[in-house]
Amino acid sequence: MEDVVRGRVRRAGWTAVARGVHAAGVEPDLAHRLRGWSLVLPESAVITHLTAAALRGWWLPQALPQPVFAAVAERDRHPQRHGLKVLRLNGNGTVEQVDGVRLATPAETLLTCAADLDVLDLVVLADSALHLGHCTTADLVEATCARRRGVRMLREVLPLLDGRSESAWESVLRLLHVTADVEVEPQHEIRTAAGTFVARADLWLVGTRRIHEYDGADHRDVETHRADLARERRLVDDRWERCGYTAREVLRRGGEIIAAADAALQRSWHPGRLAAWRDLVSRSSYGSAGRRRLLERWAPTNR
Repeated sequence: MEDVVRGRVRRAGWTAVARGVHAAGVEPDLAHRLRGWSLVLPESAVITHLTAAALRGWWLPQALPQPVFAAVAERDRHPQRHGLKVLRLNGNGTVEQVDGVRLATPAETLLTCAADLDVLDLVVLADSALHLGHCTTADLVEATCARRRGVRMLREVLPLLDGRSESAWESVLRLLHVTADVEVEPQHEIRTAAGTFVARADLWLVGTRRIHEYDGADHRDVETHRADLARERRLVDDRWERCGYTAREVLRRGGEIIAAADAALQRSWHPGRLAAWRDLVSRSSYGSAGRRRLLERWAPTNR
């Protein structure tokens, strides 16, 4: 039995995903919905941008209303549907199949995203792609050889990327330190003088015995919390200092985090060093100005 159909469906258990397209199930997943969209797109179409990133399981910018992003060949008719944003197909024409959906390659997806996203959001997205092994830095460098929108932004973020990052907020926390000129090493393995493993740290402040880490909600369940406490005791026993930060603290109290890093590095703190970070947040989906810009860019066009 087909899980997506085009046309009117009167049976129970089907959900409209687009005008005249239905998918089986009360709440069809993203792959089901995209297979439905493929029924109204030309054969050349590929899913790209944040829609492709979501299907691949990448870390995404802060949640915002957004369309389904597809790219079609220049020769094909431009489909016009509510909830769909169609781009012109670029790249070398390579297509990948994921869950039965035609997707642009990871590098092409990131280049398309770079036409809309700013530095902070793009770093999170690209870190995820690198971490999952979906592309390499060399792939991204090759993508910047094109002459098209997004190339300049992708080139700008290339030196900031690090596939060792294990979460979106870890990438955000790392970028806070980098913009404030604090050298950090992601996923640093800590061992005792005898070589016994102690812990693997999100970010090591190079030259100190201090680590900075992101503490998310997943650390609050009983078993994880118990393991975290045992880990912290091992760090204390080996004379390491661990500082954990929440998402709110990373975004709104970055000055305190960097001031603490400066103290550990025994250097003076100046609030002006936080200006670059505040600018990055403001221009991203984490800031009101950045969210407003993206919402305006992706606003549906009246048909």
